Amino acid sequence: MEQFQLAGRIRAFRKLKGLTQDELARKLGVSIAVLGSIERGTRSADSKMLSKITESLDIELTELLNTNEQERK
Repeated sequence: MEQFQLAGRIRAFRKLKGLTQDELARKLGVSIAVLGSIERGTRSADSKMLSKITESLDIELTELLNTNEQERK
Protein backbone atom coordinates (compact mmCIF):
# COMPACT_ATOMS: atom_id res chain seq x y z
CA MET A 1 0.00 0.00 0.00
CA GLU A 2 1.30 3.41 -0.88
CA GLN A 3 2.50 5.35 2.17
CA PHE A 4 0.22 8.36 1.52
CA GLN A 5 -2.80 6.11 1.10
CA LEU A 6 -2.05 4.37 4.41
CA ALA A 7 -1.52 7.75 6.08
CA GLY A 8 -4.95 8.92 4.92
CA ARG A 9 -6.59 5.75 6.18
CA ILE A 10 -4.98 6.18 9.61
CA ARG A 11 -6.29 9.76 9.76
CA ALA A 12 -9.74 8.69 8.57
CA PHE A 13 -10.04 5.91 11.15
CA ARG A 14 -8.85 8.26 13.91
CA LYS A 15 -11.55 10.76 12.99
CA LEU A 16 -14.16 8.03 12.60
CA LYS A 17 -13.39 6.91 16.16
CA GLY A 18 -13.78 10.52 17.36
CA LEU A 19 -10.19 10.95 18.51
CA THR A 20 -8.03 14.04 18.20
CA GLN A 21 -4.40 13.75 17.20
CA ASP A 22 -3.48 14.55 20.79
CA GLU A 23 -5.65 11.76 22.17
CA LEU A 24 -4.33 9.14 19.75
CA ALA A 25 -0.73 10.30 20.20
CA ARG A 26 -1.10 9.84 23.97
CA LYS A 27 -2.50 6.33 23.48
CA LEU A 28 0.43 5.50 21.21
CA GLY A 29 3.01 7.06 23.51
CA VAL A 30 4.32 9.39 20.80
CA SER A 31 4.26 13.14 20.27
CA ILE A 32 1.62 14.88 18.19
CA ALA A 33 4.41 15.77 15.76
CA VAL A 34 5.23 12.10 15.19
CA LEU A 35 1.57 11.17 14.69
CA GLY A 36 1.09 14.16 12.40
CA SER A 37 4.05 13.05 10.29
CA ILE A 38 2.60 9.55 10.03
CA GLU A 39 -0.81 10.92 9.03
CA ARG A 40 0.76 13.17 6.37
CA GLY A 41 2.81 10.29 5.00
CA THR A 42 6.14 12.01 5.61
CA ARG A 43 7.06 9.36 8.19
CA SER A 44 6.33 5.69 7.77
CA ALA A 45 4.95 3.57 10.57
CA ASP A 46 6.82 0.34 11.21
CA SER A 47 4.99 -2.89 12.02
CA LYS A 48 5.18 -2.23 15.78
CA MET A 49 3.63 1.23 15.35
CA LEU A 50 0.93 -0.12 13.00
CA SER A 51 0.07 -2.70 15.65
CA LYS A 52 -0.23 0.03 18.30
CA ILE A 53 -2.35 2.17 15.97
CA THR A 54 -4.79 -0.63 15.18
CA GLU A 55 -5.04 -1.58 18.85
CA SER A 56 -5.64 2.03 19.89
CA LEU A 57 -8.28 2.50 17.20
CA ASP A 58 -9.85 -0.88 18.00
CA ILE A 59 -9.61 -2.08 14.41
CA GLU A 60 -7.96 -5.03 12.70
CA LEU A 61 -4.81 -4.53 10.67
CA THR A 62 -6.66 -5.89 7.64
CA GLU A 63 -9.20 -3.07 7.99
CA LEU A 64 -6.43 -0.50 7.91
CA LEU A 65 -4.60 -2.08 4.98
CA ASN A 66 -7.66 -3.12 2.96
CA THR A 67 -8.33 -0.62 0.20
CA ASN A 68 -11.69 -0.34 -1.49
CA GLU A 69 -11.86 -2.50 -4.61
CA GLN A 70 -13.46 0.40 -6.48
CA GLU A 71 -10.36 2.58 -5.87
CA ARG A 72 -8.22 0.08 -7.80
CA LYS A 73 -10.47 -0.06 -10.88
